[in-house]
Amino acid sequence: MDAQRAQEILSMDTMVDVTYNGEKVYIEHVDQEVGQATVHPLDNPATKHSVSVDQLTER
Repeated sequence: MDAQRAQEILSMDTMVDVTYNGEKVYIEHVDQEVGQATVHPLDNPATKHSVSVDQLTER
């Protein structure tokens, strides 16, 4: 995924299935300049990760 698509997903009103390392995640924030996103697993909102957007997959 690229940073622009991650930002589009973040801005959508509907939920889009996104995975990181095979785990479903929610995108909280996207930094398009550096290509990073803050995500958390759907089943554990307290666990946040900063990851490269190219490691995110849209399902």
